[in-house]
Amino acid sequence: MALVGSTSITPTKSSFVQPQSQPFITKPRSNIHPISAVHAADSAKPPSAVKTATKAPEPVLKTSNVGPQKWTVDSWKSKKALQLPEYPDKEELESVLKTLDDFPPIVFAGEARSLEERLAEAAMGKAFLLQGGDCAESFKEFNANNIRDTFRILLQMGVVLMFGGQMPVVKVGRMAGQFAKPRSDPFEEKNGVKLPSYRGDNVNGDAFDEKSRNPDPQRLIRAYCQSAATLNLLRAFATGGYAAMQRVTQWNLDFTEHSEQGDRYRELAHRVDEALGFMSAAGLTVDHPIMTTTEFWTSHECLLLPYEQSLTRLDSTSGLYYDCSAHFLWVGERTRQLDGAHVEFLKGVANPLGIKVSDKMDPNELVKLIEILNPQNKPGRITIITRMGAENMRVKLPHLIRAVRRSGQIVTWVSDPMHGNTIKAPCGLKTRPFDSIRAEVRAFFDVHEQEGSHPGGVHLEMTGQNVTECIGGSRTVTFDDLSSRYHTHCDPRLNASQSLELAFIIAERLRKRRISSQQPLASSSLL
Repeated sequence: MALVGSTSITPTKSSFVQPQSQPFITKPRSNIHPISAVHAADSAKPPSAVKTATKAPEPVLKTSNVGPQKWTVDSWKSKKALQLPEYPDKEELESVLKTLDDFPPIVFAGEARSLEERLAEAAMGKAFLLQGGDCAESFKEFNANNIRDTFRILLQMGVVLMFGGQMPVVKVGRMAGQFAKPRSDPFEEKNGVKLPSYRGDNVNGDAFDEKSRNPDPQRLIRAYCQSAATLNLLRAFATGGYAAMQRVTQWNLDFTEHSEQGDRYRELAHRVDEALGFMSAAGLTVDHPIMTTTEFWTSHECLLLPYEQSLTRLDSTSGLYYDCSAHFLWVGERTRQLDGAHVEFLKGVANPLGIKVSDKMDPNELVKLIEILNPQNKPGRITIITRMGAENMRVKLPHLIRAVRRSGQIVTWVSDPMHGNTIKAPCGLKTRPFDSIRAEVRAFFDVHEQEGSHPGGVHLEMTGQNVTECIGGSRTVTFDDLSSRYHTHCDPRLNASQSLELAFIIAERLRKRRISSQQPLASSSLL
């Protein structure tokens, strides 16, 4: 892959690996016969062993806890649905959704199952989740360089965390589908003019005029196409040689090269490079796929239920439903009602799921929500993403951990140190202090150390670009700097240097945790 070290990217045919054969995942409609095929992640089965959908009624997901009313792909419509836009043209919306019904899946069920297995390892303290990307993807900033730079900083952070924790790092991007955003108010008013709030580029435009703010169903088609193109490029980066561990020294972004974090990363990269050289000299292969490729998954908030339903498919291999818009979906703080439409939809799809949890979450309610979404208590199915602020984290998180432990539920605990630390700068722009983000991450690790539980990962709004949206960090961004490169369409993101700095902080905590866990073993071996 001739992309390393360049400032622009023009992929050639040789840059992209040929996709492995994947199954067609059938859309569960009664008038269409499902197409049977095999996932690349699964062993081949004879045709007689492949499960198919019945003509009618729609099959019920094996793992859904639906009680007397059976789950279907549209049973969410019988529940109260929050945060959904009001489309002026309902007929056009239905036409667009029917088009999406017939589009190919963006991701495949076998990939989602593999992610669930990795998250199960994180739940047991044997892996660490690194989940990051844009607050909200946009149509305007969609280009290969932006995708590459975010992927590259995630690779760098992954190496730093893996080196410190001496454990696998599960890399998941808030990419290839993270468009929609919940709003605290359905309308926005300026100078006496009241218009629908901006809900993300897949719903409406951010310009404050009636044409832009009216929800447009055609944007769903564009979001699908952009998501598919983004994932196509990510697959090429992950498997086409760009992510090879031998290139670890070449991943530094140009603007971090002469910074403190760039120097720390370069030193670590050279140590990795020397280790690879030793392995090669000892006759150990360094061209194994595990060294030349990386696993990478996509995620977004499950918000626009009509879109998510249109991309839900019945997997011919397992007989389960998967939302094929992303590998991993999460339910947000505003839409996680136990009897709400979003929980109803998510309980019936087999993807690994996240639950965003603030300091407002009642421990008993969290236990009930987990029971609804994961009645079989399958490891890797549920990730709890806490977003509280440092002080609230120390007070509230222990009660949640204890309640979940008492219930016997297996979850992956993850820290989102971004959303609980948003403030308004004197200039009026939203920002997040790096010191507050760091404090919440430290509180997260402290609480888990105190409770004897596993800190399973981190969830960040970040970018590979040299933006000035969060204040602080070793290359200090001040309030006065914010307006110089403030590009976010929604909430402020960590830039590449700040992201890497945070990765080193987390890696040090992982290292200390690893050493402390090894000491009792070493002492017992002496007895």
